Amino acid sequence: MRYDVIVAGGGPVGLACAISLGRAGRKVCIVERSPAAVLADAPFDGREIALAHHASEWLRSIGAWEEIPAGSICPMHTARIETGKAGNPPLLFDAPADGPDALGHMVANHLIRRALYRVAQRTPGVEIRAGEGIASSWHDARSAGVVLANGERLEADLLVAADGRFSRLRKEAGIGAIVHDFQRNIMVCRMRHPEPHANTALQWFDEGQTIALLPVAPDDRPGSCSSLVLTLEPEEIARLQALDGRAFSEDITARTQGRMGQMTLESARCVYPLKAVYAHRFQAQRLALIGDAAVGMHPITAHGFNLGLKGQEVLARAIADGPGDAGDPSVLSRFERTHRLATAPLFAATNAIATVYTRDETPFLMARRAGLALANRLLPFKAAVTNMLMDRHG
Repeated sequence: MRYDVIVAGGGPVGLACAISLGRAGRKVCIVERSPAAVLADAPFDGREIALAHHASEWLRSIGAWEEIPAGSICPMHTARIETGKAGNPPLLFDAPADGPDALGHMVANHLIRRALYRVAQRTPGVEIRAGEGIASSWHDARSAGVVLANGERLEADLLVAADGRFSRLRKEAGIGAIVHDFQRNIMVCRMRHPEPHANTALQWFDEGQTIALLPVAPDDRPGSCSSLVLTLEPEEIARLQALDGRAFSEDITARTQGRMGQMTLESARCVYPLKAVYAHRFQAQRLALIGDAAVGMHPITAHGFNLGLKGQEVLARAIADGPGDAGDPSVLSRFERTHRLATAPLFAATNAIATVYTRDETPFLMARRAGLALANRLLPFKAAVTNMLMDRHG
């Protein structure tokens, strides 16, 4: 089988890439190990995505936004950053008075995956090979492609690796990566509480732990629901995961110092290693890396998925502006140059912030408090960060 592009990986960014290319008239094949039933009804994975305005507008433009249940979309009006014990003055970022009325929108990752799969299914030129493993791949001066586990050979002008931050295709291509291992695990789950979240996303760098509480859209049950993102040593995360629901809820109530009232576990607890990844190169002969295979961000700035969407847009634009061959070297050079300029400074700054704000020695604690207090008074700085969070102009 011959295609313009083969996308290895049917996660949100891989699906988005195939949709972009299909809408541009390209013949695209997505190869994904998960069966079609899982793609169509992606399970809850704990992740809540903070969609910037550029990302939500792109989802609207392809018809994916309307595939997300409206009642599950939660506008985020305020981002609140704290350091140290509760009660220290926070750094607040609010949606601008002149609109729009939200910094962005919180949407569960599994709902985005379902929506993109439905759009990909109906996009002309896009074929989805679900439940198919890749036995081997190649990409050379003439062509690229994969051999499936069943022995079938698929060929294309370009192979796109969208297979995650521990990308097998990246490794097999001999492309190294900067891997920043924070020696921590992240646990994500939903917690119900009596106090309203007020559409506020809290990032709290407490001593010995990092807690995020992200607003979840209201339902017909009493109280409010937030997504808990808890960062701790792997051993402590394992201990919490082993607790029964009641003991876990009591522990989280204590960890949050009762600020939202009694916490009650509402979902499965999902655990992920905290490792940031930045590939040494985003391309090789007839190979492009997108999503976490190229840049796997620390979640502190909530820009991972937004950058992933932008990366596939950059690739699609470079292909559209190229000589017609999706794997032409000029296309891939332009893609890499543009995407590296957009991601390298943010990746470095995010890792630096995450390192400083998770160190609990006294000098770091003092610097964090002073830094937040100063940032709160620097209105141009706050306006610049607000614009970055919102990303209204692409």
